[in-house]
Amino acid sequence: MNDFGLVSIITPSYNCAGFIGETIESVLAQSYRNWELLITDDCSTDGSREIISEYVRKDSRIRLLCLDKNSGAGVARNNSIREAKGRFIAFCDSDDRWYPEKLEKQLSFMAEKDCALSYTSYITCDEAGRTDGIVVCRQTETLRSLTRDDKIGCLTVVYDTEKVGKVYMPALRKRQDWAMKLKIMKLCRRAYGMKEPLAIYRHRDSSLSRNKTALIRYNIAVYREVLGWNVFRAYSYFLFAFLPSYFMKRISIMYINR
Repeated sequence: MNDFGLVSIITPSYNCAGFIGETIESVLAQSYRNWELLITDDCSTDGSREIISEYVRKDSRIRLLCLDKNSGAGVARNNSIREAKGRFIAFCDSDDRWYPEKLEKQLSFMAEKDCALSYTSYITCDEAGRTDGIVVCRQTETLRSLTRDDKIGCLTVVYDTEKVGKVYMPALRKRQDWAMKLKIMKLCRRAYGMKEPLAIYRHRDSSLSRNKTALIRYNIAVYREVLGWNVFRAYSYFLFAFLPSYFMKRISIMYINR
């Protein structure tokens, strides 16, 4: 097996005691062994830290970092990115999972494409872990296509710091992962996707991302803060480019999973 370099896996944690064990186990099961797992806990109150600490004691590649106050997933991810030592930065949230060959296959793919940013398709499951669908990625994404709508699952993202440096998430409560991808895309202009699903995304009723109405103002914030657009351009693009693309994506996912 080729050793492409150290992969820093970024995991934010907040009241995830029911899921974090599965997430960590999926990382431990990776066929690619050169990784570090940086978990930043965002002031959990449910015993998550104790569970994570048990894994830290068993494997020196796992580190637990703790925030002093609840600050959101973006701040937690940035805290881990700041401490990361790897060439590659990858993301796996505390209720998601990876398939065992995820890193091995994706790093080989990135070497073949000589790309700075890659992603894959992924399986979806409900809160109880029952699989209920698939999100099939596109083979390539550009700054323009990603601006129109975020079609890249954060749990599948890997980027190469040798090509774009360390890229952090803006200080937004929501949509910060999309904003980070746009920042990376401004540097590399094109990202490449693997059609094979290599991760499992758990959708939860309490997830911030499920409140679609509240996401509108965060979409506008991304356009303004990351892309530097004025208010008129941001709202116009949201209404006439983002929304049609978003609804077409939802229809496509429903068709594939019917």
